[in-house]
Amino acid sequence: MKKRLRKILAGAVSNDEVEHIYNAYDIVGDIAIIRVNENSRKYGKIVAEAIMKIHKNVRTVLGQVGPVYGELRLRKLEHIAGENKTTTTHRESGCVFSIDVAQCYFSPRLSFERLRVAKQVKKGENVLNMFAGAGCFSIIIAKNSTAKKIYSVDVNPVAVKFMHENVRLNGVYGRVVPLEGDAKVIIQKRLFGTSDRVLMPLPEKALAYIPFALLALRRNGGWIHYYDFEHANKGEEAVKKVKAKIAEKLDNLGVNFEVPFGRVVRTTGPNWHQIVLDVFVKGQLGQI
Repeated sequence: MKKRLRKILAGAVSNDEVEHIYNAYDIVGDIAIIRVNENSRKYGKIVAEAIMKIHKNVRTVLGQVGPVYGELRLRKLEHIAGENKTTTTHRESGCVFSIDVAQCYFSPRLSFERLRVAKQVKKGENVLNMFAGAGCFSIIIAKNSTAKKIYSVDVNPVAVKFMHENVRLNGVYGRVVPLEGDAKVIIQKRLFGTSDRVLMPLPEKALAYIPFALLALRRNGGWIHYYDFEHANKGEEAVKKVKAKIAEKLDNLGVNFEVPFGRVVRTTGPNWHQIVLDVFVKGQLGQI
């Protein structure tokens, strides 16, 4: 279990100053990533040493300065302690992943979600991952299900390079198919009507790409795993708000559907949440 940073730092930093330090961090392979700002940067070394003392496998500590940014969902990172590197090997759900945390999007906080989706995949299904990154969702599906093909699309050429390597490392060549490019273009050119299940793990683009996810499904429909960010004040339900948003979108497209499951994947900020909906499409449109 991870130790909470403020508990780790008790005694090393004053009670007033510790409030400026983010209370969580990620560990990807042997790299720890902490959030830093102007107030907390001066304590970076102390925080890094505390993490490396407790997590003996951590050899590098990087500071994330600002939110994930840009179309490629990258983090701006600075070296704080240990080896000066951004590439590591991460293990999850019986799989091994080579990842460059500075050039590929990856969040260890989605580990439960990746396995949850994998366990739903039925024998012989074709799966499309529209925003695959380094292939982690796709490879976990391949290793934990009897899916036939998992088409794995990403616009980031570096992520696709690592995806190819991860396919090799996990022995899923021929089942996980890496494809570089914009998902909407690839679907229209070569994946129209091919998939039983579509993953959309990019909240920033998922709603706009719903028509293309529908195009990728077989004529008799299938499943869409839809991810979104939603703000919810006290008394509001984030999942309910996202259900209303996706219902409006699909109703406008004339789609017959149901949403049997939704949950909060994680909290991303004050009153902000990442949400997943499992959407069952009962037959879909033939064209956008």
